[in-house]
Amino acid sequence: MILIYVLKGIFILVCIFLVLVILLQSGKGGDVASAFGGSGSQTAFGPRGAQKPLEKATIVAAILFMVLALLFSLPGFNGQSSVVSDEAPVSQATPTPTPAPSPEASIAPVATPSPSPAQ
Repeated sequence: MILIYVLKGIFILVCIFLVLVILLQSGKGGDVASAFGGSGSQTAFGPRGAQKPLEKATIVAAILFMVLALLFSLPGFNGQSSVVSDEAPVSQATPTPTPAPSPEASIAPVATPSPSPAQ
């Protein structure tokens, strides 16, 4: 159980590290023209040479991120927790509805004036 918490802590640190390493890198090309083929001297993925330490750190952090994310997505890895439980639901006392009065009972009789004696 404690291994899960350690791995989740490592996952959070890897996420933060990956964001920082990506933000620290400079772009390859430098301007908008290179995105549309303006720099013809480079190959499709840039020149093949020694990788910088920042790029290596990005690759390692990305691999760790993907492996840990895949590990956390496996069913049963986080324990036996489920939103559907095997226990019977606790029934709450529901009040019995009172019958509605009939429409005839709700109509008040109209008082008719009594005829006055003739004068």
